Amino acid sequence: MKSILIADTTREERERIVAESIGNIDGLCDGCSPGIIEMYQAYIDGRKELREINMEFNARYTRGTAKGPAQSECAWAAHTP
Repeated sequence: MKSILIADTTREERERIVAESIGNIDGLCDGCSPGIIEMYQAYIDGRKELREINMEFNARYTRGTAKGPAQSECAWAAHTP
């Protein structure tokens, strides 16, 4: 597996890594994708590693201070058995 560290990737590779990791960002959900993409922009720009971004998000989530797009019912989830 190729390294995903900023030092080992180009901006284009980081954009592709984020896009592939998130999946179909134009899916049927309620518009939460732009918030997710924005969260990883610092990685794409080469300012923060993925590990740092994920650790920061998890720390806010654990403390209950995470701010992000409000999520309503996802149309895709309604089709899940």
